[in-house]
Amino acid sequence: MRKNFVEELRWRGMLAQMMPGTEELLQKEMVTAYLGTDPTADSLHIGHLCGIMMLRHLQRCGHRPVILVGGATGMIGDPSGKSQERNLLNDETLRHNQECIKAQVAKFLDFENTEATEKTEGTEDNRALMVNNYDWMKDFTFLDFAREVGKHITVNYMMAKESVQQRLNGTARDGLSFTEFTYQLLQGYDFLYLYQHYGVKLQLGGNDQWGNMTTGTELIRRTLGNEVETFALTCPLITKSDGKKFGKTESGNIWLDPKRTTPYRFYQFWLNVSDDDAERYIKIFTSLEKDVIDALIAEHKADPGRRVLQKRLAEEVTVMVHSQEALDMAIEASNILFGKSTKEALEKLDEQTFLDVFDGVPQFTIQKDQLGQVASELFTTVANVFSSKREIREFLKSGALSLNKEKLADDRAITAADLIDGKYLLVQRGKKNYYLVTIVD
Repeated sequence: MRKNFVEELRWRGMLAQMMPGTEELLQKEMVTAYLGTDPTADSLHIGHLCGIMMLRHLQRCGHRPVILVGGATGMIGDPSGKSQERNLLNDETLRHNQECIKAQVAKFLDFENTEATEKTEGTEDNRALMVNNYDWMKDFTFLDFAREVGKHITVNYMMAKESVQQRLNGTARDGLSFTEFTYQLLQGYDFLYLYQHYGVKLQLGGNDQWGNMTTGTELIRRTLGNEVETFALTCPLITKSDGKKFGKTESGNIWLDPKRTTPYRFYQFWLNVSDDDAERYIKIFTSLEKDVIDALIAEHKADPGRRVLQKRLAEEVTVMVHSQEALDMAIEASNILFGKSTKEALEKLDEQTFLDVFDGVPQFTIQKDQLGQVASELFTTVANVFSSKREIREFLKSGALSLNKEKLADDRAITAADLIDGKYLLVQRGKKNYYLVTIVD
């Protein structure tokens, strides 16, 4: 018996709306379904994760996921939920971004049929597929588009879409360009093309895409006839419990690319979500089964201070996006700030993770030629970690002063040999007060 995909989404809080007949279709046969993603960057961020997890659950329920990279539509811009047009990208940039995105998505989906050990009915052909709509749009002339697509959908139908109305009614300063107005037809044609060439019967997406998605089903019906049935299903837009946009921080997006967001910062994002958000997110962003999640929620509510939900959520998502090794490093990095650690642990961190760990602590910059002075001189008159030499000597005497996670036993000279990564000194007063000193030439 095939696992019920709709029910899986429903209990996870990942189902917003779907067209009538969608659940029946999914129970009747192996369905090929697609989800579009924007290729305007060479990495996805966690705002994309809900859609990617929909595809993951779809495949685990025995259906075939197709991820469409919008190379053509990415050159234009989608008005849904946006107040401005996007920048247009060239072909070389789009191809590069596509390859980077596929490498990330391959951690969630099986493109090679490698998970063939526990197959359920109908899953032998459900390996994932990535396509780029630029491949079928690049040679499509305007006259072809007007004749094959434009004649089937009326302007009245297009004008009624909420995304179009928002732009026309003044919520956007610049109005709506013709380019953006045609976006729903382009996305609709994607669905038609995928139905004809890959047997795609279902489109998945965020709830803000509902208008574009239903345009696709309508275009297919009007082009191929009323007997052809296709469907759409959306997930809700994920927000934080305070109503703010999910995935945004003061420093910007949380990216899946470790070069853009270190695994440490990624892990910390999930670790620091609220209790309410953790209870929702662990259902949406992990593949843990319902009984496991229910047990974790019960354990968390019995003792919220242990943050069981946040820890398990952070572990699961970090391993899925990065690796077990990246998780181990993120936990070790967290222990540097919040627990016992060593100089060796500091030295193992890459520079960006090191800076992420100590982001927000007081920082000083000194010249390299100022090294060689004793600690009581360097950390008072050069870098004002201590207010006076008397104060630093009291810390030295009580054993409460550490340099690079090692106790500073005497008022010795601080030299280049003490530097972490050739340019940093980490001074610690007591257990919790850190100061980062950067050495420049």
